Amino acid sequence: MTASDNVEKAGLRSHAAISPATIHIQGVAGERSHLMRSRIRIVAVLTVIGFLLIGARLIQLGTVEVDQTIEGVARDIIQASRPPILDRNGVMLAVDIRVPSLFAEPRRIIDVEEAVEGLRTVLPDLDEQWLREHLTGEGGFAWIRRELTPAIEERIMALGIPGIDFIQESKRFYPSGRDVAHIIGGVNVDNQGIAGMELAIDRKELAVLQEVGLARDAVLEPKTLSIDIRVQHAVHEELLRAIERFQAIAGAGVILDIRTGEVIAMVSLPDFDPNVPVTALDKDSLNRITNGTFELGSTFKTMTIAAALDSGAVALNDMIDAREGVRFGRYVLDHGRHEIMSVSDVFRYSDNIGTIRIMQAMGKEALRSFLGTAGFDRRSPIELPERAMPRVPNEFSDVGAATASYGYGFAATPMHMASAVGALMNGGYYVPPTLFARKDAEAGQLSQRIVSPQTSADMIYLFRMNALLGSGRRMEMGGVGYRAGGKTGTAEKVIEGRYSKTKNITVFTSAFPLDAPRYAMLIMLDEAQAESAQSNREAGWNVAVVSGEIIARIAPMIGISPSKSRAFDASIMAKAGH
Repeated sequence: MTASDNVEKAGLRSHAAISPATIHIQGVAGERSHLMRSRIRIVAVLTVIGFLLIGARLIQLGTVEVDQTIEGVARDIIQASRPPILDRNGVMLAVDIRVPSLFAEPRRIIDVEEAVEGLRTVLPDLDEQWLREHLTGEGGFAWIRRELTPAIEERIMALGIPGIDFIQESKRFYPSGRDVAHIIGGVNVDNQGIAGMELAIDRKELAVLQEVGLARDAVLEPKTLSIDIRVQHAVHEELLRAIERFQAIAGAGVILDIRTGEVIAMVSLPDFDPNVPVTALDKDSLNRITNGTFELGSTFKTMTIAAALDSGAVALNDMIDAREGVRFGRYVLDHGRHEIMSVSDVFRYSDNIGTIRIMQAMGKEALRSFLGTAGFDRRSPIELPERAMPRVPNEFSDVGAATASYGYGFAATPMHMASAVGALMNGGYYVPPTLFARKDAEAGQLSQRIVSPQTSADMIYLFRMNALLGSGRRMEMGGVGYRAGGKTGTAEKVIEGRYSKTKNITVFTSAFPLDAPRYAMLIMLDEAQAESAQSNREAGWNVAVVSGEIIARIAPMIGISPSKSRAFDASIMAKAGH
């Protein structure tokens, strides 16, 4: 064996010795490489699937129409602002403030139980079951709590709960509170007007804006009302005092500018707090001035006598035979002084028999026609939604006309009476009442003559004469120097279909200053009681007194100064024969 053979054999042995190990190493590496590639493929496939799922979800969300309502109310309406409301002097009566309100998007809630638990740590009064139901499902929006504070908003946002968010709402605030309750009305939780001037403004101007969602960012012009909040507060306070003083169950008052028809003040008690809307649900808190109809008693003699004077059927100094009651078949209407007296004295003594005779002199058809001319057979044109329809027959029977002549048998609102009195005091022009500021020129275009200037002058005389010599004397005692005058009215209330002998409505209609008439006022009390053993329940003892006190308080506010001159009153007394 040669050396080369030995080397070859040795090489073969060496190869044989290392070959299995080399093969084994190469197999493990291959397996690892294959496994690595398999894992990469799996990861890649899963990644692709993930992206596909995300993309599909995005496509799905992109094709879903976003719900733009919250429990059926459009977001734009919820976020819409309302115009500020000002009194005639620029004092704020109603203003918006921005508040956070909490809502949920149930389809975005990941863990309902976690959300319920978290929210109740901040708002523990939330009912657990109710909250769970509102957070469950595929709904787009659900209210959780309206009108919260910024501090609560911050605490809830710190919880970081998906699907829980806030929307900034407008909340109405009324700085004057109850003073303006029946004028302003109120809004619901969605800041939409539901009563009073809030509803009137919605109907007139906001409906279109809110429908298209423009009011949210719009700069809304303030709405200026005719109300003088100083006078409003004074009347409100005096009526509260009167109700307590005379133990009445309710009271109301209204003051009109007789030149423009502007309502300077309007109060009805009981009232409510417009900042707490639930208080408006009390059935007794209706607006008695525009939405309550009443038999206004002898205050209506003002209308009967004005109609008769204007028709030419009677004159102030004509003598009226009121010695006997007025008979209708087997019925006799009998309440008066039973004497012959002038038309002026019929007014002064508020004589029912004399008033019937005056009505008969002009005819029942003329009385019914005058009711229509003076606006008593239709709703008051004032802007408030709360306006009652008077209860006036289309035609009067003989008995119906007789009782209507002194204020029984038909019913109207105090606003009807105040507006008609204003027409009798301003030269004879009926000016539609308004709660918006109105210029003299506009009032002139809207006015309608209902009596002659002479009839107006006669009624001014009768009003002032009654304050000096008749049932308005206690009004004069409280308002000395302001040249006011008026007419009392006491009407028995109808209880279960019968006139009550123990419950009545007392009314006093007045105007001032009568040497240059500017304002008409009506004050009413419901079931006023006698203040003392020396007094009674009739209007001259309560509403006449309250009227004088109100005039003395508010006249300086509206630029009317007391006068010590006796010239005007001297002319009235001379005409009355005193």
